[in-house]
Amino acid sequence: MAQRVTTAGRWRIRWSGWLLLALLVLPTAEIAVILAVGRAIGGWPTVGLLIVESALGAWVVRREGSRAWTALATALRSGRMPSRELTDAALVLVGGTLLLTPGFVTDIAGFFCVLPLTRALARPVLAAVVQRRLLGAAEGGTAYRNADNAGAPGGPGGRAAGPHPPRDATGSARSTGKVIPGEVIDRSSGTHSP
Repeated sequence: MAQRVTTAGRWRIRWSGWLLLALLVLPTAEIAVILAVGRAIGGWPTVGLLIVESALGAWVVRREGSRAWTALATALRSGRMPSRELTDAALVLVGGTLLLTPGFVTDIAGFFCVLPLTRALARPVLAAVVQRRLLGAAEGGTAYRNADNAGAPGGPGGRAAGPHPPRDATGSARSTGKVIPGEVIDRSSGTHSP
């Protein structure tokens, strides 16, 4: 269990560090870019440009969000795994949030996540981050289960297996011979079978 807590704790510390860095660096970068643009084109044109960017961003997010939602619904109706559609929906959500934040840096990142051409470049990055997170969680869970099974019959501790089924010499679960009586209910036809 200590291994699982350590893995989760490390992940939280890493992400909280990145979040703290983003909260410190991003506003500073936004202010610097806004001031630079203001010096180049003037104060009121800079404000006007930010308003136009926000309006354009809202329109693009609405259009692309609708497309992503339709594609997701179509994939679910067809019965196939909607991995690309879920990724697109997540990117549109993140991009929309960034576009709602006033500033040029967040608007550029938001448009990168929302626009179809650049979203194709962001999709593998998001997939890699999610895969790394899931594999890290799976490795932490495996370490936790291995530590938990260390005392199972045949293991060093020799204690009961608990919720884990007994294993044979090949490591696959073997039947305990217990039969659990029950009833299968087919909700679509309303029939019962013992």
